[in-house]
Amino acid sequence: MRVPYALLRERLIRFLEEDIGFGDVTTELIIPDGVEVTAQIVAKEPMVAAGVLEVTVLFEIVGVKVIRSADDGSEVSPGEVVIEVRGPARAILTVERTALNILMRMSGIATATRRLVNKIREAGLGTRIAATRKTAPGLRYFDKRAVITGGGDPHRSSLDEAILIKDNHIAILGDVEKAVKKARSAASFTKKVEVEVRTPEEAVEAAKLGADIIMLDNMAPSEVESAMKLLRAEGLRDKVLIEVSGGITEENILEYARLKPDVISLGFLTHSARAVDLSLEIKTVEADAS
Repeated sequence: MRVPYALLRERLIRFLEEDIGFGDVTTELIIPDGVEVTAQIVAKEPMVAAGVLEVTVLFEIVGVKVIRSADDGSEVSPGEVVIEVRGPARAILTVERTALNILMRMSGIATATRRLVNKIREAGLGTRIAATRKTAPGLRYFDKRAVITGGGDPHRSSLDEAILIKDNHIAILGDVEKAVKKARSAASFTKKVEVEVRTPEEAVEAAKLGADIIMLDNMAPSEVESAMKLLRAEGLRDKVLIEVSGGITEENILEYARLKPDVISLGFLTHSARAVDLSLEIKTVEADAS
């Protein structure tokens, strides 16, 4: 998942415009023009690096050169350099906060995702960890990229990627059958149909109607287990993908994963992941700053 360079550059310029306003008055008043510096963005805690590509482009926009960096997806220890740059002091100081904000948020999401992916793998399970559309407006691309960098699945990036029949669709139409039949009759063959269900019985009904994916939403582990048993009894388990979502945390995720759903999706990966701690430090000044 990567947008074309020109589109990424355009988005990053908008971020800069928001933060800079009509200019960095502090830097322009006290830092002489022409001062060149080397600076490092340093990890202050263990993390999975994410956003390095995006921040590299950000620095390029203002004429700052990235001279070394960690790879996106690499695990970084406290004190390690994530990105080292060289260029005009004014430019580096002006984009400092925007660069750090992107790296801190994306790396926080990637770190949380990697932690859950590892937890599943270490338990010998194959369930895929996925995100949701619970992202901050304007940050969908960055949040989803961070999930992928952490080893997770992005799920839908937008409403046009797949058909997902949710509880409110069913509430308006009246029942699962009507919703699935209408979707199947009108949708392109390229679109998968996913149905959000609230009971094990609805899961069986949706599978019989031809759903490709069934989301077991806000179910307790015992209900998920019942749904799996019913689907197996009807010979339907292998005909659908099972996604479990809602109320799943780092503490209870293995309880759900041991029931062997295909996917576990978690909104908190993007709406509540804690940003990691990073700082930008000036290392050398290559011209007289007096």
